[in-house]
Amino acid sequence: MLVMRPAQMSDLAEVQRLAADSPVGVTSLPDDAGRLSDKIAASDASFAAEVSFNGEESYFFVLEDSASGKLVGCSAIVASAGYSEPFYSFRNETFVHASRELKIHNKIHVLSLCHDLTGNSLLTSFYVQRDLVDSPFAELNSRGRLLFMAAHPERFADAVVVEIVGYSDENGDSPFWDAVGRNFFDMSYTEAERLCGLKSRTFLAELMPHYPIYVPLLPDSAQEAMGQVYSRAQVTFDILMREGFETDHYIDIFDGGPTLHARTSGIRSIAQSRVVPVQAAPSEEREARKGGRQYLVSNGQLQDFRAIIAELDWVPGKPVSLSAEAIEALGVGEGGSVRLVAV
Repeated sequence: MLVMRPAQMSDLAEVQRLAADSPVGVTSLPDDAGRLSDKIAASDASFAAEVSFNGEESYFFVLEDSASGKLVGCSAIVASAGYSEPFYSFRNETFVHASRELKIHNKIHVLSLCHDLTGNSLLTSFYVQRDLVDSPFAELNSRGRLLFMAAHPERFADAVVVEIVGYSDENGDSPFWDAVGRNFFDMSYTEAERLCGLKSRTFLAELMPHYPIYVPLLPDSAQEAMGQVYSRAQVTFDILMREGFETDHYIDIFDGGPTLHARTSGIRSIAQSRVVPVQAAPSEEREARKGGRQYLVSNGQLQDFRAIIAELDWVPGKPVSLSAEAIEALGVGEGGSVRLVAV
């Protein structure tokens, strides 16, 4: 069974193995033992802290095969994007250029560097093993953390953002970076993203142009790349779009990938999930359940948070019957409660 849980320091070697295979643009998951160790330590402290509002906390989760102990995925939540430094984005805007005398009225698409999204909660560090990309376990890896947010709303902001890795070609070149960022840094897109992963995105962001960029002046390849998604990030994008995130207002300042945004209360897994009591399923019911529906199920706890996928014949308003294996994986007893939402 695959179980989502908080990362532990003992996971470091396995997490680094996942990081080594993650796309270059996932700067929040660097292939560096020191940075990953710091990430897990910060997460441990956040889970242990008493929190009444979103601050500098970060929560790092892993997806573990309980039979082998091997990790097959990870994901994270930052409680407040840009808590210690600004969180930069390019805002899509329209400028109007008009001349009454010449009877000309043009609307021009521009990109303005901003930190409008600073303070929002941020979903980061998504990675799932390649053979699981098209499986329901990719949803568990992404949406399980939303069930954690639903169970602990005081720890998060009223809105959530996600930076999706933008388009780059088979050589690792980003048309948007080459048209914009490379004019300010003598390095490739891959080098810039690796540097951001090891250090910080902010020091590079502060050297980006602070005046509006007129999109029609960019090469066609850069314009076409804006808002496009890197192939291996498509699964994340699709899952979050189904969750109700929007894409129109912001893009990443380095590769032009979409920055998704949603009100926390309107996210599907948060708005539609339900807390229901648990009862142990008798063996004959487990045999008959083969035609049930798949659900994401979490225990709603904090440091002992767990989430799984289970096939259930649950009827809204009734207790949910869980197998002994599911009850053990979630660490709940009969008479306890779980939060669930359909896959």
